[in-house]
Amino acid sequence: MTAILAILLSFALLAAVYVFILVRPARRREMPAALRCDYAHRGLHGGGVPENSLPAFAAAVERGCGIELDIQLSRDGEVMVFHDAGLLRMTGCDRRLSELTRAELSALRLAGTEERIPTLGEVLRLVDGRVALLVELKGTKKSTALCDAAAELLRDYRGAWCCESFNPLLVRGMHRCVPGVFAGQLYSNFAKERSRPTVLDYILSAMPMNFLARPDFISAHKAHCRALPVRIATEIFRVPRFSWTVVGQEEIAEAHDRGEYPIFELEA
Repeated sequence: MTAILAILLSFALLAAVYVFILVRPARRREMPAALRCDYAHRGLHGGGVPENSLPAFAAAVERGCGIELDIQLSRDGEVMVFHDAGLLRMTGCDRRLSELTRAELSALRLAGTEERIPTLGEVLRLVDGRVALLVELKGTKKSTALCDAAAELLRDYRGAWCCESFNPLLVRGMHRCVPGVFAGQLYSNFAKERSRPTVLDYILSAMPMNFLARPDFISAHKAHCRALPVRIATEIFRVPRFSWTVVGQEEIAEAHDRGEYPIFELEA
């Protein structure tokens, strides 16, 4: 009986550490009103308008919705707006974005159009504070150089913006670079999604790195919004929840009904 009690107490202690130390997000604070909106995933793209392009962002501004976009560093340290690590899908160039300079990247064209890969500075000048921005920091390594470079551009930007990343070190890095920034942890259950999940996939799926990131919100894949760590963070500790990628007006309405902020694409 004593052994059983000891085992139960051990499980209870581990559960408490997991919930109150590892998964617990930042101390809840009010999300700025300007950030409480729907976000167009990589801008309003489609119909010949490429994702993460200036016309896609202009269309979102015209519609009056927020903009979700992705950033990563070029070889010469410029903050470029582009989703994939590799350039092949969107440009036909079989190189990684990080291997080319800004000038080399600017010579490429997006999805067979005349549009090129924009810099974050160009996007900020285009949007000019008219709608909210949700900036995803790309990267799987320990380096937080992207945080430093992005902070230089975003620190004095007069519009509303927040940021997110799958990498907890980048979330923590943005908190360091821009104190007071509203920064979120991206979440997907990689252990379920991938045919051969790695140890890192299992770790990220359990979301124990919140003790480092201390996110202000959770941005979850729409299929995993009810995953245990997401529910702990958003229902017990009551931080806001974003959901992605929501497709079409019906799914947008369903996300609103669940109290989520959708990152959406319109149906083709």
